[in-house]
Amino acid sequence: MSINIFYYSGTGNSLWIAKKIAKEFKDVHLISITNFNINNVNNDADYTGIVFPVYMWGVPAPVINFLDELKKIKNNYIFAAAVNGGQVSNTLVQLHKKMQEKGMNLNSGFDFKTPSNYIPWGGAIPQNKQKKLFNSALKKIKQIIPIIKERKNLPVEKGPLWQRILFSGFYKMSFNHVHGMDKKFWVDEKCNGCEICAKICPASNIEIKDGKPTWNQKCHQCLACIQWCPKESIQYGKKTPDYERYHHPEIKLNDMLTK
Repeated sequence: MSINIFYYSGTGNSLWIAKKIAKEFKDVHLISITNFNINNVNNDADYTGIVFPVYMWGVPAPVINFLDELKKIKNNYIFAAAVNGGQVSNTLVQLHKKMQEKGMNLNSGFDFKTPSNYIPWGGAIPQNKQKKLFNSALKKIKQIIPIIKERKNLPVEKGPLWQRILFSGFYKMSFNHVHGMDKKFWVDEKCNGCEICAKICPASNIEIKDGKPTWNQKCHQCLACIQWCPKESIQYGKKTPDYERYHHPEIKLNDMLTK
């Protein structure tokens, strides 16, 4: 059984989920949406997976843009995994509708909860709580694999009605402003000009000027730059100097840089 798994990941949660799903198949093409190359795709794959994080309670712009590339590929069965810090909201419903507009069908969609990486709202949660979320995600992967392999058509998973109404509104209001939210990034005196932030940014939004990063208002809010900075010198707003950083413990920097 062959599968294309397309993933978008900033701090490794979605890449980890994608890799764990990939282990359940024999012929796997694990492909970054950020560096998509149609020559790396198996155009006769039995299954297609899309694994991505929930941003601002909805589908990230890079994933929406990727759907135009997905149309060019033969897709027999499509499933999605929406990776989030606790509120999937209406994300998978949004994705389903976007795909229908482009003549595709989302056969199933699953909600995966992992530790939040949104450091403006707080630092990394304790490791014991992280482990519980990872174990729950692994159990869920075991549950969905038979669904995928049997090509079952299921309604996509979604949050409670109040969440879908409220947060869908927030998503619509914020979507066109996300790119400019990088104005709150700044660098403290610990920065050594290593340029990892520029290399890891999926939006190519960071330039190094005079040995320091600058942001160019093309931000996706993935927070890869702040979470992977080895010196923890990148900050966002006033509170992050006191917050512990987070990226998935099983995903290494090189995994992200070579995706």
